[in-house]
Amino acid sequence: MAELRAELMQTPVADIVANHAIGLWQLAVVHLGLDGGGAPNLSEAKLAIDSMEALVNTVKDRLGENGEALTAALSQLQMAYVQVSGGQANPAE
Repeated sequence: MAELRAELMQTPVADIVANHAIGLWQLAVVHLGLDGGGAPNLSEAKLAIDSMEALVNTVKDRLGENGEALTAALSQLQMAYVQVSGGQANPAE
């Protein structure tokens, strides 16, 4: 546990937060079916996208160079959601 704590203390928090945002991006990609693994689950994808949006938009100015990249990734993900959902505001599953 001491090693894990030491590693966490040496890693900038901005990097850890960015990593969590990337994890949400990956969840959304999978649930949109963009990975080729199956049919989309739009409600799950939307939750991941909305969570990433809340995180990124709240702290993007404090994420350094990651803020801009995550904002761009979020925009692309939101466009992909619109395409997959057929542009419906609340698509039926």
